[in-house]
Amino acid sequence: MNFNVARLRVKELADALNVDSPEIIATCTILNIPASSSLSSLSIEQSKEIIDYIQKTDVNETVHRK
Repeated sequence: MNFNVARLRVKELADALNVDSPEIIATCTILNIPASSSLSSLSIEQSKEIIDYIQKTDVNETVHRK
């Protein structure tokens, strides 16, 4: 057993990124990360992958709006 592994709930990540939990869950689906509710827990690596994807998507949307 490993008790020193940091985990983050979907809701906590959504709050930190100022987005809704369903957006995080949808991103998890796209990235094949298992998460089905706002209480699902994510590893630090998964959280980083989600953050990178959302930031990349936000940049692309901003460029296309101009």
